[in-house]
Amino acid sequence: MKDLETELMADGKLILGIESSCDETAAAVVRAGREVLSNVIYSQIDLHTVYGGVVPEIASRKHIEKINQVIKKALSDAKVSLHDIDCIAVTYGPGLVGALLVGVAEAKAISLASGIPLVGVHHIEGHICANYLEHPDLEPPFVCLVASGGHSHLVHVKGYGEYEIIARTRDDAAGEAFDKVARAIGLGYPGGPKIDAAAKSGDPDSIVFPLGKVAGSPLDFSFSGLKSAVLNYLNGCRMKGEEINVNNVAASFQKAVVTVLTEHTVGAASQLGAGTVALAGGVASNTALRESIRNECEKKGMRFFVPSPVYCTDNAAMIAAAGYYEFAAGHRSGYDLNAVPGLEIGSRAGLIC
Repeated sequence: MKDLETELMADGKLILGIESSCDETAAAVVRAGREVLSNVIYSQIDLHTVYGGVVPEIASRKHIEKINQVIKKALSDAKVSLHDIDCIAVTYGPGLVGALLVGVAEAKAISLASGIPLVGVHHIEGHICANYLEHPDLEPPFVCLVASGGHSHLVHVKGYGEYEIIARTRDDAAGEAFDKVARAIGLGYPGGPKIDAAAKSGDPDSIVFPLGKVAGSPLDFSFSGLKSAVLNYLNGCRMKGEEINVNNVAASFQKAVVTVLTEHTVGAASQLGAGTVALAGGVASNTALRESIRNECEKKGMRFFVPSPVYCTDNAAMIAAAGYYEFAAGHRSGYDLNAVPGLEIGSRAGLIC
């Protein structure tokens, strides 16, 4: 694999990435898994805010409306044509099945019409690979925390395309907890950035919320108890007629989440003897989390990497980066590639080795 990868990198292979797993319609062109030539994202946040979360049917219909425009713009911004593309990489799971099907069908149609090879990409592996886009010195092995609205994983990245899950959430994902708590305290959707902003004006030590622990699995996550503790606190205040300081609730809740994510991530790296830690996923945009893990890594003498916020949200540049390494390994997908909403990380389902 190494020889093939080196050859491809020297040739500057261009990957067209397509992402439609949730409510962002995205396309990007990336050279050799590291150099972003274009990264176009159409966000549907405004459409779903009124509902307090993503409505799958609306998301799927909007993907159909926008996907051709987004791909054309990605090619135009990169100043390339389809004739220049060496591989098409597309998210095929996990995610919302209807949304995934739009991207997969589009990628297969382009591949069939043009003869360009097709590679299916795991969405979470894409988030991990987002770190390669801005950090040329980052190479496996390393430990990566992937925290988003649907996922909270600790992953040991043993090599390019080689992943082992060390720990995961047993209930709510971190991003899901942010959304639910934000809704409960009246901040609305999306919860992550709203709580991050409110917390800056609050006292994180004003309310002591529990740190989620899983008996017998010290690295796993659990956020449902924390969410319930926040709801109980809010209900208690209302029953007593006490004023609720939204900023203090946001700051105290955020501290509880960040503390657990930081302790488990740096703890896992220490247990594995890993000298490098990375952060990925939508929650990786949280300023308190970025600062907390960076500080702990500095204390432990570990290197720390995190993508810019634009590469933390769902985007196609990360899919192109992950697709490049699958392509470099000689993996391809057939035209029977299908959406797999519950796809497990590290799965090679949908790839022909």
